[in-house]
Amino acid sequence: MKGPLFFAKILLFGEYGIIKDSKGLSIPYNFYRGALKIPNEKNQSNTDSHQKLLAFAEYLNTLDTRLVTFDWKQLKADLDREMYFDSSIPQGYGVGSSGALVAAIYDQYAFHKITVLENLTKQKLQKLKVIFAQMESFFHGKSSGLDPLNSYLSLPILINSKEHIETTGIPSQHAMGKGAVFLLDSGITGETAPMVSIFMENMEKEAFSTMMREQFITYSDACVEDFLKGNMGSLFQNIKSLSALVLKNFEPMIPDAFHTVWKNGIETNDYYLKLCGSGGGGFILGFTPDFEKAKKALKGYPLEVVYHF
Repeated sequence: MKGPLFFAKILLFGEYGIIKDSKGLSIPYNFYRGALKIPNEKNQSNTDSHQKLLAFAEYLNTLDTRLVTFDWKQLKADLDREMYFDSSIPQGYGVGSSGALVAAIYDQYAFHKITVLENLTKQKLQKLKVIFAQMESFFHGKSSGLDPLNSYLSLPILINSKEHIETTGIPSQHAMGKGAVFLLDSGITGETAPMVSIFMENMEKEAFSTMMREQFITYSDACVEDFLKGNMGSLFQNIKSLSALVLKNFEPMIPDAFHTVWKNGIETNDYYLKLCGSGGGGFILGFTPDFEKAKKALKGYPLEVVYHF
């Protein structure tokens, strides 16, 4: 058996802000992917993944059956055959590795599942998000449900507020375009829970919460609008402001070795960096009007282009 593929995701805008009801924009990233598999032969990585699936299945059994029910007979039979999640999505990198796994399990085993082929009303999207939030909380302590939703639908998702999400179209890529959104590999893994915990503690300080409300969310929301409308000039101004704000106020989320690199981008205008997911390691997201320039400035760092414009 090999199940369908589920892709990684990139939250282009909205990290931390969406906790406080800002806009957000999340896109599928099909360079990394995963699928449920039953192995022909055992190896260590299969076994580790299988053990995680066993623990996850136990957790799923505790969920409210009014929300979601699963085909336990089939799931148990497949787990007895050492099923695992075969994935190239790096863990702890902010690109939704657990989200893809949640989407795969829901797709394969949920009863009365909401499918991509249906007319996806606002209510159905919201219900899916609630189900996925409950399922993914096994991995994160508290999940928004957004990563699995993105992976499951494999469509860009616009978050207008916690209660209002919709699928959206994004401007077509220009394969020959100079500008790019890219991923910069920090070389270390990050953990979501400790980073979110630092953020929540900071939110209790008045100065930080005012900065979030009056500056961070303003710039972040403007970036979403600019990106969707293709206003690249305005987008770069807002990303520059956002990047500087993050450098000043989200220091623990930026790996130490990247503080200078982050600052250089803002000072030279060659590129602007922002957090990819919760930060603390993993990928850092970059935006540049000229990728060749950014590549020279970031020589020696592994970069992956996500989107050309």
